[in-house]
Amino acid sequence: MMPKQKVRLSSYMTQLLSEGRIVFSREEAQRALGIGKGAFLDAAERQQRRNGLVRLRRGFYTIVPPKYLTFGAPPPTWYIDSLMRHEGHPYYVGMLNAAAFHGASHQAVMEFQVVTDKRLPEIRAGRTRIRFYYRKDMDKVSAGIEKRMTDAGFMKMSSVELTVLDLLHYRRGSGGFHNTATVLSELGEKIDSDKLVELSSTFERSVVQRLGYLLDRLGFNNTAGPLNASISGNSTLPWVELEHWRGRLDPDLISEPVERNRRWNIIVREPPDPD
Repeated sequence: MMPKQKVRLSSYMTQLLSEGRIVFSREEAQRALGIGKGAFLDAAERQQRRNGLVRLRRGFYTIVPPKYLTFGAPPPTWYIDSLMRHEGHPYYVGMLNAAAFHGASHQAVMEFQVVTDKRLPEIRAGRTRIRFYYRKDMDKVSAGIEKRMTDAGFMKMSSVELTVLDLLHYRRGSGGFHNTATVLSELGEKIDSDKLVELSSTFERSVVQRLGYLLDRLGFNNTAGPLNASISGNSTLPWVELEHWRGRLDPDLISEPVERNRRWNIIVREPPDPD
């Protein structure tokens, strides 16, 4: 290896790429280069101006391989696992990104969606926005987290069952209930009803009611049946709006229901319209 004091940051980055690595921390780069913090930051800033380097978090960087220069950064799937290990928090890639990996082909995902146990600010990396969604009890959904191989290693991702539950829970990340219905229409046959029931116990009952209603409406009755049995035996289900936000509107502005579904106690004011 070249003497540390003669290694330039650009050469160090090239070496990492040759080893199949695209991320590094400031501390490990300083050790490899034999330079101080100030000298490293100056070199890193020059590489960032040339679009060859992106700072994901303070002290943590991803290299931009030449074929991704026009995008400004490599795909988040290449570095999300390393990033979250650097952050020191459990995570999984979820919702619309996971749905696309599982085969929901109509998804045009505008952000890279990650669930973790801390409220983290979003990250802009080139053309990509990484948005973090908060879940306090990550351990309770561990049965629904899978490892998926990527072009640069692996990442953790929600199973089909956890994905569809999250789409009803994290409504901001679902693209609306029409879009959720579209995802369910594409993934419904892949849902394992036993796994869905197991994971549903960690979600609000209203989430399970909405999901069950949509599964029934889309024709996945064999999957919806066990889910209904899991929540209807202990107490009477409260009535909930299919679209959660409608319940907060002025009553004079709310349209009359087109359906009151008594199997799930769901109030429907606009039928879901999957693409």
